[in-house]
Amino acid sequence: MSPSRSDTRHVDSDPQRPADHPDGTPDDQDSPQWKLDGKGWLRWTWRQLTSMRTALILLLSLALAAVPGSLFPQRGADPNGVIQWERTNPEWFPFLDAVGLFDVYYSPWFSSIYLLLFVSLIGCVVPRAKHHYRALKGHPPRTPIRFARLPEHLERAIPTDLITPAIALDLAETELTRRRYRVQRYDGKGWTSVSAERGYLRETGNLLFHIALVGVLVSVVVGKAFAYTGQRVVVEGTTFVNTLSDFSSFDPGRFADGSDLSPYSLTLDRFDVTYQPAGSPGGGQAGDFAANVTIRSPGADDRTERVVVNYPITVGTDRIHLLGNGYAPTLTIRDAEGQIVYSDSLPFLPQDSNMTSLGVVKVPDGLPQQLGLIGFFYPTHDTLPSGAATSIYPDVINPVITLNAFAGDLGIDDGTPRSVYALEVDKLTQLTGGDTGQNSIELRPGTTGALPNGWGTITWEQADGAPVKRFASLQIQRDPSSGWVLAFSVLACVGLFTGLLIPRRRIWVKVQSSTTTDSSIQVEYAGLARGDDPGLARAVEHLAEVHIQACERANTAAQPR
Repeated sequence: MSPSRSDTRHVDSDPQRPADHPDGTPDDQDSPQWKLDGKGWLRWTWRQLTSMRTALILLLSLALAAVPGSLFPQRGADPNGVIQWERTNPEWFPFLDAVGLFDVYYSPWFSSIYLLLFVSLIGCVVPRAKHHYRALKGHPPRTPIRFARLPEHLERAIPTDLITPAIALDLAETELTRRRYRVQRYDGKGWTSVSAERGYLRETGNLLFHIALVGVLVSVVVGKAFAYTGQRVVVEGTTFVNTLSDFSSFDPGRFADGSDLSPYSLTLDRFDVTYQPAGSPGGGQAGDFAANVTIRSPGADDRTERVVVNYPITVGTDRIHLLGNGYAPTLTIRDAEGQIVYSDSLPFLPQDSNMTSLGVVKVPDGLPQQLGLIGFFYPTHDTLPSGAATSIYPDVINPVITLNAFAGDLGIDDGTPRSVYALEVDKLTQLTGGDTGQNSIELRPGTTGALPNGWGTITWEQADGAPVKRFASLQIQRDPSSGWVLAFSVLACVGLFTGLLIPRRRIWVKVQSSTTTDSSIQVEYAGLARGDDPGLARAVEHLAEVHIQACERANTAAQPR
């Protein structure tokens, strides 16, 4: 059957879909096949790269590629962890370092996946947006000739002798318009029909989702270039000044050199922590951590803040996070004449859940040789059956420090960066502990111990009546892209739910006079879903019910009174 005049007006305006469009069909049948020469192979490769299937595979690959970044310490965030991993796994480290597992997010393979995903999304979204725009400007599809081939099909006969098929079709068009369908009327041989379609917002949601993903990728890349992350360990009563030289470690982006840091200082006034009582369920577990700090900024009044785990504070353009905490006993070392050669509150890094902590003291000057001390802090000291010392509770109840002394070149005068929390003892002479025959130095709050060889003394000072201070490990972070990433993430969620929840439907209503002798109008209803739509059958049935009722009311109103 050839289309009528009103049908042919819209033949050229029907939008064609790209081959990978979820609501369309491949248009390769109407276009010439490409020859697989050099240009053809390039076109084929580009189509594969920019298909939605490839974009999803690359997105999954990127998620999998990021997993090693959480399993292995990264140089940018934990350089000391990388050094420690190398020491404990010397046979595996060269290979894993060569493949970039300690610089995952800067490795060529991770960057390649990231870049391919970016190109794939751009190449996928742009043509789909063009086709979707053409679809929005186009008309609903022409009415199929055989409704019986469609998944949902109903036939009804409306007995009437006063309304015409045109009136019945008008009523169907009015009802479909009321349901927010876009409608278009088509005529055939012996029948008239209305074609309706809705759910264009579904494809709009899909496009919004993918555009938002591109926005997230761009925001992360650009934001990373201008972001920085720094760490600082602050002991109670001490102050951190937000300058480059005051950071313990500083990881800047490509375009962040630390010259534009927000001017402020932060003093750790008190660190609060509570533990579950021993013998109770969960005994020894920490119930709460909080760093009470004072912030001082130029031109502003001092303000107090409380930094809690997972609840950072904002100062200027920085976000300050609480990463960890521990004990920082104050140790003073004097030479044989009683002159102070070292005095500091030294952070001891926790090694287990009972806060058994490890600390290193380095004394480069003032003694006959450079002196290094490796110490263990036990908040609640006890002795195992083997004779080894341990801590049985994380709070300070019976605090003890044991120290092993090493003499020799500490390696801090050759210009090589050294971790303040590690002591390389390979080239040093051990003076106490181990196989030296000399007991380790043991200290309790307020006591003094003798250094080996009569070099002097070491004292554990008590600060303000407390046996030991605490420290907080803070992360100072600036990420100018965080707001954009959040906004695009919200848009992605909106687009995703829109694409999942809004059905794409096409419904047709065909009206023709009955071929029998009775006075009735034959009406056919048909529906087609673009994708999964379990409510399509009910929608067609409900439309038929409402339409028949409207026709009956119109027929009754047309009867003479």
